[in-house]
Amino acid sequence: MYAFSYVRPATLAQALAILDEHPDAKALSGGMTLVPTLKQRLAAPAYLVDLTRLDELRGITLEGNLLRIGAATRHAEVAASGVVRGAIPALAGLAGLIADPQVRNRGTMGGSVANNDPAADYPAAVLGLGATVVTSARRIPADAFFVDMFETALGPGELVVAIEFPLPRRAAYRKYRHPASGYALAGVFVADGDAGVRVAVTGAAPSVFRWHEAEQALARDCAVDALAGVAMDPGRMLDDERIPARYRASLVEVFTRRAVAAMTGA
Repeated sequence: MYAFSYVRPATLAQALAILDEHPDAKALSGGMTLVPTLKQRLAAPAYLVDLTRLDELRGITLEGNLLRIGAATRHAEVAASGVVRGAIPALAGLAGLIADPQVRNRGTMGGSVANNDPAADYPAAVLGLGATVVTSARRIPADAFFVDMFETALGPGELVVAIEFPLPRRAAYRKYRHPASGYALAGVFVADGDAGVRVAVTGAAPSVFRWHEAEQALARDCAVDALAGVAMDPGRMLDDERIPARYRASLVEVFTRRAVAAMTGA
């Protein structure tokens, strides 16, 4: 690990000022990816800006049909929240499936979304629910936020402040867990809301994405049988010796059907 200066700002404004003054500074939230990266000397920021104590980035509120979760809210808090369980049970369930207890008690929603790890769970919920990513500068629709592997629409010095989720009529998340890490090798979030049925896939491709062919089939008939004959293109999948692309595509198909079955009670 290279030497760096550790800063714990008292306000979001102070954090943004430090990031603006030091372009090579890194924001620290849960640190699930950043800390190992620093330990392996794959990054050398001059400043590490700790966001974990900022009240402006914490909290869970429900206002009408909108659930707002602060970026520094930990996975375990989301999983245990009665507000989340009552508003979007599938989101609470997803949070409870993330990695392992150590990660769930340190990792944060904002950090996961901003990092956009291909195997992360939250991006599937954000995209599947058609959420809005609220940043320190603007509001970004989920469809425009996730760009590519570890890449988002965030600009330099821009921080995720909160995620706003519109409440669906029903939703479900199912995933194939890595046996050691618990991360998603294929995860599918299906939501039925005012904008119709959305199907978001994580873990199987370089970045989370919507499976439009499945959405179109479910728009005609929101049932497991509607997915008969709807196949995932292996060309979209990650491919390696351990998990070939065709197997990942098959996993996506299976877990999409499982998510629809859970959502519809079939």
